[in-house]
Amino acid sequence: MAQPLMPHATAAWLVENTSLTFEQIAEFCGLHILEVQAIADDTAATKLTGRDPVRAGELTHEEIEKGQKDSSYVLQMHKAPDPVRRTRGPRYTPVSKRQDKPDGIAWIIKNHPEVSDGQIGKLIGTTRTTIAAIRERSHWNMANITPKDPVTLGLTSQRELDAAIAKAQKAAGGAAPTDERFESDRDALIVQLRAEREQHHRDAEAALAAAEAGEDAPSDEIVPGIRDPFKR
Repeated sequence: MAQPLMPHATAAWLVENTSLTFEQIAEFCGLHILEVQAIADDTAATKLTGRDPVRAGELTHEEIEKGQKDSSYVLQMHKAPDPVRRTRGPRYTPVSKRQDKPDGIAWIIKNHPEVSDGQIGKLIGTTRTTIAAIRERSHWNMANITPKDPVTLGLTSQRELDAAIAKAQKAAGGAAPTDERFESDRDALIVQLRAEREQHHRDAEAALAAAEAGEDAPSDEIVPGIRDPFKR
């Protein structure tokens, strides 16, 4: 079922200006009845400014009157709002995360300088001017910018970041860098494990040889250095 363009604001207007039940308003706006109750009680996080669905062409006065006369009546949308189409442009970033963008840009520039400004702009949703300012260390807030992983900051996904890095490295004609320290540590671990295994093998053979030698010795043999407890 089609819903108003601004469900919460529409619900606030219907609560204030009609005698429709909370169930009818919730059904029409696509909300939970408790959300409508919160709007009616002004317990919502932010007091909403009502949006008139009649003026917006989404509802008619006749439809509201039908609903007010019959509490079981389901309001019918008069004209559904036009769907919102995503236009081409920078990636949208929530307001709460926009302050983290410079940190994410600085991290990419520091750790993957082969990634172009255009790729960074698509990943994080910023402008070439901002990227250039951070790259040239002329950004107005440069003193407070700390390189941070943009994936951890929630500015992009790991898959998108890896794809951009791989594309940049391919364009540069280079392969993905390998961590030589990891290789050396792995080789050292293999040598250590092999040495420990060989030592365990030698210890086991020595113990077996000692056990066999003990079985061949006379039972009344006194170990040198230990006094015979039966000898007076």
